[in-house]
Amino acid sequence: MLITNSADVADFCARAANFEFVTVDTEFVREKTYWPILCLIQIATREEAVAIDPLANGIDLEPVYDLMRDTSILKVFHSASQDMQIMYNASGGMVEPVFDTQIAAMVSGYGDQPAYATLVQRIVGETIDKRSQMTDWARRPLTDNQVDYAIGDVTYLIDVYDKLNEELEEADRTTWAHEEMRHLRNQDLYDIDHRDLWRKVRLRRPTRRALAVLREITEWREISAQNRDIPKGWVCRDEALAEIALNTPQNPAELERVRGVNDRFANGRDGKALLEAVKIGLEIPNDDCPDPEKGRSPLRGHETLVALLQALLKLRSDENGVAAQLIANRKELDRIATEDEPDVRTMSGWRREIYGNDAIALKKGEIALTADGLTVRVVPA
Repeated sequence: MLITNSADVADFCARAANFEFVTVDTEFVREKTYWPILCLIQIATREEAVAIDPLANGIDLEPVYDLMRDTSILKVFHSASQDMQIMYNASGGMVEPVFDTQIAAMVSGYGDQPAYATLVQRIVGETIDKRSQMTDWARRPLTDNQVDYAIGDVTYLIDVYDKLNEELEEADRTTWAHEEMRHLRNQDLYDIDHRDLWRKVRLRRPTRRALAVLREITEWREISAQNRDIPKGWVCRDEALAEIALNTPQNPAELERVRGVNDRFANGRDGKALLEAVKIGLEIPNDDCPDPEKGRSPLRGHETLVALLQALLKLRSDENGVAAQLIANRKELDRIATEDEPDVRTMSGWRREIYGNDAIALKKGEIALTADGLTVRVVPA
């Protein structure tokens, strides 16, 4: 059912509020804008499923947002963060509580970041018709195929949720899954600090001064893109920002020499504003410049040790039916290999129990990996 008026929205949300959980999905487009355009909201209960059209003239979505904020009703998503970001942008409030079937599936042995279609095939035994997946969701009127595809996402999600919830309880891993989902409730994940976005731009051999400049020009780009509602890459690409931070051009002629910057940009309004941001970065006192991330220098044999830790990770991941990525990533393995007491998630809770303790033992030579993929206890000579 496609809902295009406020009265039907309110009526459906009132009915949905009587259930323990609802399944939720969204469709959006953002190829030509900074802010994603919310094009469809799909919600299902055990009795009905609807697609709500946010682009319908005069439609009031406040009942939907109230439902998303109702803490007595669980909201089930697959790969929740993007949908929750859109809901946060639209409503200004957090969606909670949340259950993410992708995270639950990773804890239950379905692999690293399993796709929704994969779970539907394995759990429900149905194949999703993806022909409508990449259509223009902002174009109206929507076709029957689009609406059927969109609603199917939340109806199948009920069966996926039921099965995963059952498997988590049987394996006594419900706590593990909810521990992983806790970060989805962190408002900082959605309310992004402009002053921290420079960390996402790769900079080769960074100095503190270069990072100070990068911080200023990255913030300028983000605000500019937001104000004009265009993708930030349309303002200035990451690669150009990195070169500007390293070379600190002082005038349009120097700016024009940066790869990815043309003369129109360098001599126009954007170029002038960017050069002003560079100047601000250059004038920041040394003590206020960001510090480059400096880990301990890898010791001889570091890569060999990391390779062994990766092999052990795969072994323990397979044995316990938990996605390896959920236990440790490459950065965490590097820290385990180089630090005596690494402060990483791998070394606490259930991760330490199934992998972290053995990782330390492997590093210390207390256990070894055999050619056939087993661990053996090393007996001191």
